[in-house]
Parts: sequence; C-alpha cells; structure tokens
Amino acid sequence: MRVRRCDGLKGEVRVSGAKNAALPLLAASLLVERFELENFPVLLDTLYALRILELLGREVELLPGRVSVKGGISSVRIPYEISSLFRGSLLFLGGLLGAVGRAEVAHPGGCAIGSRPIDQHLKFLSHIGAEVELEGGFVKVKLPPEPKARAFTFDLITVTGTENALLTLAGLRGEFELHNAALEPEVLDLVEFLKKLGLEVEVKGRSFLVRSPGRENLKREVSHRTIPDRIEAGTFLVAGALLGEPLTVKGLEVSHLGAVLEKLREAGAEPEVLSPSEVRIRRVERPRALEVQTAPYPGFPTDMQAQFMAMLTLADGVSLIVENIFENRFQHALELARLGASVEVRGKTAIVRGVERLKGAPVNATDLRASAALVLAGLVAEGETVVGKIGHLLRGYEDLDGKLRRLGCDAELF
Repeated sequence: MRVRRCDGLKGEVRVSGAKNAALPLLAASLLVERFELENFPVLLDTLYALRILELLGREVELLPGRVSVKGGISSVRIPYEISSLFRGSLLFLGGLLGAVGRAEVAHPGGCAIGSRPIDQHLKFLSHIGAEVELEGGFVKVKLPPEPKARAFTFDLITVTGTENALLTLAGLRGEFELHNAALEPEVLDLVEFLKKLGLEVEVKGRSFLVRSPGRENLKREVSHRTIPDRIEAGTFLVAGALLGEPLTVKGLEVSHLGAVLEKLREAGAEPEVLSPSEVRIRRVERPRALEVQTAPYPGFPTDMQAQFMAMLTLADGVSLIVENIFENRFQHALELARLGASVEVRGKTAIVRGVERLKGAPVNATDLRASAALVLAGLVAEGETVVGKIGHLLRGYEDLDGKLRRLGCDAELF
C-alpha cells in the first residue's frame, strides 16, 4: 500500500462487522441446517472460512453485506493448505465437534506474533473424555456420548479456547461449567448466537454455566448480525487523534471501547460520544506520553498496541508499552524506526521516545495490526511511505484504503 502524508481526515467513516466475531459464528453455522449472517465483513480470513465451509460440504452464498450457509456436512477434515492460512481455522474444530462429534483439523497458521499454543483446547477436550490424537500435523478428536466431567477451568484466559469449548458443548446434552473464561465482546456475541439455538448460558464473572439440549434438539435455522469491529473502530479513533478535522466514526459500539477511549483521553484527545454507536474526534496538536499495558478484555486490547505505538512515536515525552498477552509482538518497532521513530524494546516492554516528525520510507508489515500501525504512521510521515507485505492488512480490514481516500487521504493498494 502506498500512503502519502495526509493533511487531515475529514468526514464520516463506518466501521465494518468484526472479523473476530464473524469467524466463530461461521464455525457455529455447522450446528444448524440454514444460517444467515448480516453485517458480514469481506476479508481474506472470512473468505478462507467460507472456503472451509465449502470443503466440509456446505453451500455458501455471499451477497452484499451478508452471507448465507446451508446444507449438510460431508467431511470432517480440514487440510493444511487452508488451515495454515489463518489461525481462525482452529474454530472449526469446535464447530465440527458440536455438530457431529468428530473433527480432523491441521494445525493452524495466522500472524507470526509469538507462541500461540493450542494446549488449553486439547486439555479441555481430554478433560471431558474426548479421544485426542496428534498425527501428521493433524488434531484428530472424537467426542464421547456424554462428557466425563461437568466443569473445566482454563489455566489462562484464552479467547479461541473459550469459543471452541462453547462450540463443542453445544453438541453435548446437559449442564457444564467453564471457569476463567474469556469475556471479549466477540465471545459474548457467540454466546448470544448459541442462545438462539436453544442453549442456556449464564455468565457470572469469568464463569459460564452452559446448559445444552444436545445437538439433535438445536434449532435448525438461525440468522444473526455481526457486532461492529472494535479494533477497526479503535484504529480509526487513533487516526482521528492524529489527523481528525474532525473525524466521525460511525457504526461502532461505544461500550466495547472503554479502555481505548480512556487512553486516548489520557493522550490529550477528546473523543466526543455522540451516541452509543458514534464518536467524533479531532486531532491533538501533540499527543501526551502514555503508559499502556495490554490485558484481557475489558483491559487494553493487544490488538490496539501497535496503533498506539504509531501515535506515541510523535508524543511529547517517553511512553511505555507493556505487552502482556503475546511475546514477540513488537516487530513493528523496527519498521517504525525506519520512518524515524525512536523505540527501544526490552523484553515485553517497549520504550517509545517521542520525536518531532516522521519521514516516509519503504517498510514491511509483520502482522495484521502492525500493518495498520504502519499505515497510520505513513499518514503523518513526510513524503511517501510504501507498506509491503500488505496481505496481513487485508486479513482484517475491509476496504481500508477506500475508506481513507473517502476521508481525503492518499492511500492505494498496488
């Protein structure tokens, strides 16, 4: 993507549906005969997920703003050629187990941002009595007729692990408790979808009490609407703090953005909440330095860390960013340095010393959110910035270059 210095972002931008909500919902579509999902984001990862559904025997129809899925399941095997393309493929393990009780999924791919093990997924499955076999790069699982245990506690908070457990339990009759579960909005959106199928789910703190009627008693036709993408919303809010003239971000969910809005205010921005789905923000002359620590929701999201680093490269003072979720998620620091940023990485902490200006240069995206950070930096850097390996960006942002152009900036894929 080629990005040139932007004088200001002016107008309105609408947030797309959340990729991280759409993926577990597509996996959950295996539980029903007919499924329609509105506010569907067309991204590389969601298109890969639709391809998986087709490989499993489902009929998929992609329409403007929505997707419909119907038909039966003719295969339980997801090959490496598709699972290696994105980590979200792992969610189809839970979807298949909930739907038919068996699955064979090649170990997934995704962003190279450190160790992202699946041990908690496998520990849960073994705990409930599933037959789990790791063979030839595949995870092969067969569920028992009834779970051998009725409660499980995750050793650490895992979003995909929680979602896979919920999908699996949807197919098993009876009551089950999940403890130390993830509470991200995307997880709770999956819970709302499962309730439509006939499950009862009580959320108490980080514990879920799940009651399922069993796969044979689930509702067969369901429609749902994807929640707004809080990370895309946060990315545009950071852009607004840098360049808003003003910028109005619409179609978001303010209640999902508490930690991001709080940190923007600490940086000197004044995001104005116009409604539960709309925020207006103006540029800050120079952001104030911050201390940011990533944490599970409702803490500051790891998926916004890179974008805030891009903003803080121009801050007045020294900022600290502590990454508590993933190791090796500061690869964008070296690329920002090519633009003139001053970032020192010490283990899980990045020390960002604000500079007066950035200057455009060729850079390479290292993961999805790093790519967004480099685009943001390119918008405020002097001259032209070319972001290579932009395929990462296409995995998680729908029409980002088009949205930026409509706001008055010069950004183009080539």
